[in-house]
Amino acid sequence: MHFRKVTIIGVGLLGGSIGLAVKRRRLAREVTGFVRRTASLKDCEQAGAVDCATTDLLAAVSNADLVILCIPISQMRSRVVEMLPALKRGAIVTDVGSVKAGVVREVCGPVRMAGAHFIGSHPMAGGEEAGVHAAKADLFLEAICVVTPTKNSNPTALRKVEQFWKLLGGRILRLTPQLHDKLVSRSSHLPHIVAATLVNSVLDPARSPTLAQLCANGFRDTTRIASGSPEMWRDIALANRKNLSQAVGAFISELQGFQRALNQADAKAILRFLETAKERRDHWCTGSTSSE
Repeated sequence: MHFRKVTIIGVGLLGGSIGLAVKRRRLAREVTGFVRRTASLKDCEQAGAVDCATTDLLAAVSNADLVILCIPISQMRSRVVEMLPALKRGAIVTDVGSVKAGVVREVCGPVRMAGAHFIGSHPMAGGEEAGVHAAKADLFLEAICVVTPTKNSNPTALRKVEQFWKLLGGRILRLTPQLHDKLVSRSSHLPHIVAATLVNSVLDPARSPTLAQLCANGFRDTTRIASGSPEMWRDIALANRKNLSQAVGAFISELQGFQRALNQADAKAILRFLETAKERRDHWCTGSTSSE
């Protein structure tokens, strides 16, 4: 599969990694990046993530066969509406958003009216670092890449999007937008909230300063993702608030169960809790499941 032009809207960690991977695999004759700030133009080109970068959205999208939205969820609809005059008929638009139902609902219609096709995507890859300088060409190797078609999705466009992520090294999982959002609220969004809560609780300045000195590798590993972009995670939490609220409630219930075992000095219950967690994680680490 080869595209004449691939346009990346937002050349940060994910967008930059896509650009590097596309160029390494020679999947496009031209890779163009759209950025908001003039200062970012040189960064994109120096990183080698795109062939050319521009702050002109219509110029970036013009004649593109594949347009990939790598911007915050809250900005997707407005950017899509803005780029419609330059979107060619038959073009494919996809995204990398962590929440799908709202994006699909808001973007499919405008893209379809322009004679193009939208297929939602979510590569389960990334990190707490941001910016194009953190981009890696192998970021998507063996990563689960979820695609979220609807009953109205164009079959050819769907097939091309799935093939695109495969060529970048991903493993395809096809889900409805609604099921995707329900599942990732627990597997991806809840862990971030838990990590942030742990940091806020333990590193509260009102607590003893000695406490921070006692936070070693276990604390660092457990809370790594709390260093992610607060703005991005705010948007994710709001966009998936119903599912995430239910996930938080279920998590609180689990903690309360453990708290009861502690209060009752129930050694068997505490051991069972820890053994179950170890068994499930060990099973997951062997690759026996396809979870993130």
